[in-house]
Amino acid sequence: ARGAGPVPRTPGTAPHAPGTGAGPYARGTAGRPHTRDAGAVAVRVDFRPGTPDLSLFPRAAWSAAQRAVLARLPHHALGYPDPRGLPALREELAAMLTRRRGVVADPERLVVCSGVAQASTLLGFVLRARGHGAIGIEDPGSPEHGRLFSSTGLDTVWLPLDGAGLRPEPVAASGVRAVVVTPSHQFPSGISWSAERRAALLGWARAVDGHVLEDDYDGDFRYDRAPVGALQGLDPEHVVYAGSVSKSLAPGLRLGWMLVPGELLAEVVERKRTMDLGNPVLDQAVLAEFVARGAYDRQLRRCQRAYRERRDALLAALAEHLPGTEVSGIAAGLHVIARVPGRYGPTERFLARAAAAGVALRPLEEYGTARPGDGEVRLVIGYAHLAPSTVAAGIRAVAAAVGRG
Repeated sequence: ARGAGPVPRTPGTAPHAPGTGAGPYARGTAGRPHTRDAGAVAVRVDFRPGTPDLSLFPRAAWSAAQRAVLARLPHHALGYPDPRGLPALREELAAMLTRRRGVVADPERLVVCSGVAQASTLLGFVLRARGHGAIGIEDPGSPEHGRLFSSTGLDTVWLPLDGAGLRPEPVAASGVRAVVVTPSHQFPSGISWSAERRAALLGWARAVDGHVLEDDYDGDFRYDRAPVGALQGLDPEHVVYAGSVSKSLAPGLRLGWMLVPGELLAEVVERKRTMDLGNPVLDQAVLAEFVARGAYDRQLRRCQRAYRERRDALLAALAEHLPGTEVSGIAAGLHVIARVPGRYGPTERFLARAAAAGVALRPLEEYGTARPGDGEVRLVIGYAHLAPSTVAAGIRAVAAAVGRG
């Protein structure tokens, strides 16, 4: 980067979508960093969204929980588990989610799974068996949602949203009876759905005897006030609530949960049983101990402090080096939406120049059907996995590469 100084290296690519791993859908490019020519320039700063800082994983606290579990877990507990999950973990998660996310959490309706990806797949197979042919996904939204539900035999329908949430009219006209949404911190736009749009969606679900999958991928990370309560708490009979430890601890743990309406529970549990016989018992027992000790709450507070500092570094760098950039979605989550003035566009040229400087960025249009107007460059910028100094260096390098527009 001309005059920008050295840009620190960052680790390689990682999953981008909420609660799930990365994968192609729609145009098949969402989440991929942009470079002029494949392999031509090493990526030194990758602003991929949805990636936590894995160095924050609480190794000592996790190890202490492991030792405690191994010291007292009875031999019989190591047999084939209840496919719903270890009872102790379901009880701890139900209490924690009720307290932190405002859900209606009956441990008997909580199914431990390997993350939101598996929760989506389980629900997709159940809906397909019940005669559903399609499911609606937010536009813009997570391309991975589309890929996962397509793998279960369901078609996917883009449903447009605005600054308040999903627009009711297109949902009603779509003909679908199931949708997947991210209402607490919409991915990727960063909005929090209004109370009116939440009520409208639940009213629609009741009217069509449908279901809503709520992907609460980063609902705990809110920086300006208490986190927004989960949609499921308003109607647990029509909302399937899914979450995981992928953002709070590490995606490699492959531990998540889903709260399932009573009418779907038996079918979801049977699908889980035939899919993998249940999650590993030791991992479940350790997470139960970790939550019971208060270590999970402490970990969330630690991450919130770190991610708030990195967000602030990003906002300061954008204001200094790319003046006129409008930023939204800053109140929560692990990424922001940046609308760079049209003088820096068009998008492809902006991305190519950034890539030539060793900085990987993702345009918002890769997450839906809308295209920018007036040459505006709209970016989805993840920051949680980057040190504040790396965030600043990356934006400085981009500014030097694109010039004054």
